[in-house]
Amino acid sequence: MDKKLVSITGPIKNMPMRNKNKRGFFLAILVVVLCATVVSCKKSDSDYYNYENNLKQFDGNALEYLESQKGIYDSLLLVLNRLPNLQDSLRNQKVTLFAATNKSFQIAVESLNAVRKKLNKAPLYLADVDIEQLDTMTSKYILRGEIVTADFQRYVDGLIVKSINHDYSMHINYNKADASGFIEGGPGIIIFTDPKNSIFVRYWQSAPTNSVNIKTKNAIINVLSPGHDFGFADFVTRTNN
Repeated sequence: MDKKLVSITGPIKNMPMRNKNKRGFFLAILVVVLCATVVSCKKSDSDYYNYENNLKQFDGNALEYLESQKGIYDSLLLVLNRLPNLQDSLRNQKVTLFAATNKSFQIAVESLNAVRKKLNKAPLYLADVDIEQLDTMTSKYILRGEIVTADFQRYVDGLIVKSINHDYSMHINYNKADASGFIEGGPGIIIFTDPKNSIFVRYWQSAPTNSVNIKTKNAIINVLSPGHDFGFADFVTRTNN
């Protein structure tokens, strides 16, 4: 028999056995990978189900907490310096603060001055705007009493709360963020809302939190998302005089 013919036909006859061995080998690898994935998923799922947003402690009052966070609350502190009554509340009273970061004030001031530029008006800044309007807006972010998420998370529709000044109604609602394929498997988020004195939700202005339940000696602090527009979209209309 031609040797060349034998060398060609030999591998062909043996191929079914080799393919079978290869299929078995790849099947074994696939089983190992799937098992590892299942174990990983189970661990991840357990982590999310067992999630606890533990209270973070700060050894000082609410104002001292803001002052300790360098480069984050400079604008809020500037505003509070103009409003000594609110500043005193953050030092000495039992309150819940929804803290707006520098970015929130930047958004509001830039929007104001974009409008003023079109009207050929000089720019205004936090040190210049009307102090009564500033008090009205800032007071909305400070609530009476220390309120943690456990106090209202059972309320499906959220809860109406009162600001420390002016007895203004605000709304708080607790949500769980989705994580890794789990609906409501992640950390807790508070949706903080200005209802604008309206029963119609479409008029409400809301802001989510980035961090919740920061505990100081006299207050609970929740940090608002940097994308929040300070004043709940009222800053321009209230200060553009």
